[in-house]
Amino acid sequence: MNIGILGGTGPAGRGLAVRAAQAGHSVVLGSRDAGRSHETADSLKSEYPDVQLAISGSTNYDAACCDLVVVATPWDWAVAMVKALAEPLTGRVVVSMVNALMKEGREMLPMYPPRGSMAAQIASALPDSKVAASFHHLPAKEMENLNSDLTADVLVCGDDVDARTATLELINSIDGLRGLDAGSLAQASPIEAFTAVCITLNIRHKAHSTLKLAGL
Repeated sequence: MNIGILGGTGPAGRGLAVRAAQAGHSVVLGSRDAGRSHETADSLKSEYPDVQLAISGSTNYDAACCDLVVVATPWDWAVAMVKALAEPLTGRVVVSMVNALMKEGREMLPMYPPRGSMAAQIASALPDSKVAASFHHLPAKEMENLNSDLTADVLVCGDDVDARTATLELINSIDGLRGLDAGSLAQASPIEAFTAVCITLNIRHKAHSTLKLAGL
């Protein structure tokens, strides 16, 4: 696949970029600052000189023109950004990995947008795109470290079958990850909220745990 990551210079974007590129996909890191995205792409490739990583840096607009586009921006400006990119995102699969969270003491707490989830907010802003939600519970640091023994189940939800199918295909192409179809976009609210639990556990136990579901 040709994958664009909006906000690709952040921890979550970088982690997904190296894993997807390791799996053989071509990745475009998008950013409001093209120079920063170029530097990030070069840094990721130089960190793993023995691995062929097809990662390039560009603007968010260029990333939005890819076959599958992942929204990895901070939650508080994700909706405004995708609205500005609605034209190039028309007809494309758009995957939200955005979580609305706030830190209180040593805990992360979920915040609930008006439509119940950030994925629903993004879907409302992009009525002509195929929106899914996924990648919420993966520890960014372990994703970016290709030498870590990362294994995880990754939940996918969305109202569009093509979006869910393409997202599951991407997940299952990455070593150690198993994609699970979690149903409609209505499931995004509890999935996003549970990210607060995952991060709080990692803070308290100084760990980088992942989600794994038995019996499936």
